Amino acid sequence: MNLQADVCIVGGGPAGTLLGHLLAKNGVSTIIIERSAGVNRQFRGEHINAETEAILKEHQLFEKIEELGILKMKKVEYYSGRNMVKSISPGVHEDHVGIHVPQAHLLNAIIQESEHNNQFQLLFNTTVKELIQDDQGIYTGVKAIQNGEEITISSQVTIGADGRFSTVRKLAKIPTIEMTHGYDVLWAKIPAPEGWEPTTRMALVNGHQLALFSQTGGLIQIGWNIPEGSFPTLRKGSIQPFLEPLIESFPQLEDGVREHLQSWSDFVCLKVQSSRCETWVEDGLVLIGDAAHTMTPTGAIGINCGMKDAHILAPILTQAIIENNTTADHLKVFEMSRKNEIKSQQIMQLKQETTFYEKFVG
Repeated sequence: MNLQADVCIVGGGPAGTLLGHLLAKNGVSTIIIERSAGVNRQFRGEHINAETEAILKEHQLFEKIEELGILKMKKVEYYSGRNMVKSISPGVHEDHVGIHVPQAHLLNAIIQESEHNNQFQLLFNTTVKELIQDDQGIYTGVKAIQNGEEITISSQVTIGADGRFSTVRKLAKIPTIEMTHGYDVLWAKIPAPEGWEPTTRMALVNGHQLALFSQTGGLIQIGWNIPEGSFPTLRKGSIQPFLEPLIESFPQLEDGVREHLQSWSDFVCLKVQSSRCETWVEDGLVLIGDAAHTMTPTGAIGINCGMKDAHILAPILTQAIIENNTTADHLKVFEMSRKNEIKSQQIMQLKQETTFYEKFVG
């Protein structure tokens, strides 16, 4: 099967889907290919900041997402053991310090707003296998497998929005600088106890770093920082000593922890690293989000960076299509407008990690 569009986006996560929506609104025909079967897959980074909220409101998407369900954080609190040592409340004229947005709600809202637009097409169960280039080396589309059948998508521009392990980046042989941070994160979810205020809580207990994020649906997402590469050894031992610091600091969670975290299989281990590609663009190709710059979990900014990429790229790409100029030199405007900010945010993440203990001095 052969398909054609102005732009082919590989990856139907928040950045890729938002970009597809904005391009289609601008009259740019867009096909998004997504390897999963739908939007109800598991995500970890689901907190948006004020800047992303403003972007979604600017594009008349926020209210649609809110209708499906969000949860506004009332405070950020820091705990040393059981003692709260610091609390951050909303600023003047604000009613929250961040929002939990289930990515299924985010993606469904954007897709629903796009479905009526015949310039927008989303293909699930579709995996990119090959990038197509012409005689001059310009990228002109992709070959993919959809439900076992090979399809070819011809396009003026191919977008790699396919995450930290980007296939597009690998196929394009774009070099990336990877930085390890000395720790990994174990994630798990438990039901929130009655009366648990929607708050982001950071804790330091016996040297253990914990992060607790309230979520929609009455859940708490918990992240444990562990030494890099230590999970295979850790999981050989008993789970109970690992859980004790959490229960010690938040005894109201004990019943939920005991019931829902009974084995190491109840955790997901995220290998923590950050990265930046040496270039985000080639002739006819652009990388965005984690494909171009992987962020660490610190500050929960990864999803926000990717969606801002889409917001910034959409008008640049629209103009490039109109002018029929999708060379790297022309598309470099996008990279230059974002690269310094991303580098600064990664430096900020590293600083926050190295000064984490200072936040618990009362």
